[in-house]
Amino acid sequence: MKHERPSRKTATNLSINAHLVEEARALGLNLSEMAERGIAEAVQAEKERRWKEENAEAFRQHNEWVEKNGLPLEAYRTFRIGPV
Repeated sequence: MKHERPSRKTATNLSINAHLVEEARALGLNLSEMAERGIAEAVQAEKERRWKEENAEAFRQHNEWVEKNGLPLEAYRTFRIGPV
C-alpha cells in the first residue's frame, strides 16, 4: 500500500504476541514495515467506512430517485440489462 506522502518516522512501543514476533523475525520480516503496512491498511479501511456512513443518506436518496425516475440517460443506452 502506498502512502499518500512521505513522512518522518517516529519511535513507538507496541505490545505484540511474543510468538508472532519470533516467527516474523525467523522469517526475516521487517516488523516495523509490517506494522506500518497493517496500520496504513486499517486507517484506509476506517476512512472508507466512515465516508460510506457519512454519505449513506445521499446514496439512499439517489437510489430512491433512480427507482422513481429511472436512469437520467437510459434512453441513450446502446445495450440492455436483464433477460432478452
